[in-house]
Amino acid sequence: MAAAALPEAWPELELAERERRRELLLTGPGLEERVRAAGGRLPPRLFTLPLLHYLEVSGCSSLREPGPGLARGLPQLHSLVLRRNALGPGLNPELGPLPALRVLDLSGNALEELPPGRGLGPAEPPGLPQLQSLNLSGNRLRELPADLARCAPRLQTLNLTGNCLHAFPAALFRPGALPLLSELAAADNCLRELSPDIAHLASLKVLDLSNNQLSEIPAELADCPKLKEVNLRGNKLRDKRLEKMVGGCQTRAVLEYLRAGGRGREEGRKKRRERKKRESGEGEEEVEEASRLLLRVLHLAENPAPLIVRVSPEVRDVRPFFVGAVVRGMELQAGNTLKRFLTAQTKLHEDLCGKRTAATIATHDLGAVRGPLLYGARPPQDLKIVPLGRREARAQDLLRQLQLEAEEHRKQKKRQNVSGLHRYLHLLDGERLFPCLVDTDGDVISFPPITNSEKTKIKKTTRDLFLEVTSATSLQACKDVMGALVLTMVELHGHRADSREEGALPGPEVDAGSARPPGADGERPGPLVVEQVRVEDIEGQLKVVYPSRTDLTGATPHVAVIR
Repeated sequence: MAAAALPEAWPELELAERERRRELLLTGPGLEERVRAAGGRLPPRLFTLPLLHYLEVSGCSSLREPGPGLARGLPQLHSLVLRRNALGPGLNPELGPLPALRVLDLSGNALEELPPGRGLGPAEPPGLPQLQSLNLSGNRLRELPADLARCAPRLQTLNLTGNCLHAFPAALFRPGALPLLSELAAADNCLRELSPDIAHLASLKVLDLSNNQLSEIPAELADCPKLKEVNLRGNKLRDKRLEKMVGGCQTRAVLEYLRAGGRGREEGRKKRRERKKRESGEGEEEVEEASRLLLRVLHLAENPAPLIVRVSPEVRDVRPFFVGAVVRGMELQAGNTLKRFLTAQTKLHEDLCGKRTAATIATHDLGAVRGPLLYGARPPQDLKIVPLGRREARAQDLLRQLQLEAEEHRKQKKRQNVSGLHRYLHLLDGERLFPCLVDTDGDVISFPPITNSEKTKIKKTTRDLFLEVTSATSLQACKDVMGALVLTMVELHGHRADSREEGALPGPEVDAGSARPPGADGERPGPLVVEQVRVEDIEGQLKVVYPSRTDLTGATPHVAVIR
């Protein structure tokens, strides 16, 4: 009788099967009772939907284990989100093998251990061979599985924040174990030591070990070749100078101190460096504090009306990473400042963004942006936008037109390659959904990585801008590009007031009703203000805030960031 009633009890599954859906989100007030009736597991019928790419079941305190059949029944699953449930103390049976899984989120559960047979999956062969992001934060884990690196050898992001870990397994840091791991977060645990073997994480860029019980930091940490951000705050370090440095210094200074082996060697090295500069006459003079350009950060708590961007699940398989920021007070009116700004943006696209393959920038006139904003994805035939300098078009028609123009341009120039303007059109090839940013009016204001909208186009009179950076590769790529863009704006803003270029148009370019721009008489303009933008999921759970305390820490010497 219970089996016969199952289709009525789970109408979402019947609908997903009938429409051959690839994404499924189970939520709502009735979920608790249905999961409880299924014995604290997901219903077996769920595992008869082999086309699923994305599955999320969140916020269900009755869900204690996924249930057997998941790995066998969902072979094409790319993303599995089981956060804020009651999974634990282990996983029975283990999740893997899931050969196509890239994102696994088990945060906010009651997991205490993940041993073989009741964990993530087998180690030989790897149970999660394509896994890139693993979120285990907010559980009760006392230790990590020793074979984690063998189970998920292509892991890039590992979040262990808010558990009960006392140490990392030695196998996690063995040479070549996790060659792609770039972000490791283990704040708010009980870690007592950090192995010098962490230097074997050749791709590590971000390390957060704040609020643990570390007393020593191995000097080998400075040997991580790509490390850019380190957070060691909240640890009672024996080296009191180092403890003070991690609370207020940039990562580079901390790593240099570790590399020097402590205070005495670091000071001796600094003196030798200074003496060598004096003898050779080389090196730049230190920038005087009074001449530094300023950038003020306005935090969400200080902002009565912060801009919110919500991210829908549909973008996970096409372009999942999004970072936003608001910059106020930018002067674009005098001379060729706007042209220089657009040129700088193009250069970032060419270099740091890897011709838009790593990330894409879009800039908007904040006065034309109506929030909150929704970052989602739509079928190409349903996505309409008024592109920069063009009439409204469907995304598929716009792409086709741009491809024709690119081919015509190539023939005219008799070149083998298309123009730089159209070099990134292939990035959406084969995608059934296209990413887009939609305002509260329902208008698409951005279609990354192709174009943004005429509706929010920046002009010479624009002073307040909304900046967005999206990526299909990583959140860190978005942050790196956004940081470079903001610092470029600071430099342009300060440079604009202190110089007059040849060919600069005089004052009539300024609207008669606008305020007189700072720097008109040669005085320095006021500092730019960058406002934090909160990016959250559909349920309101925080994904990222930019700039965070660890962002913009690599500012150039002549830029001071006021937080």
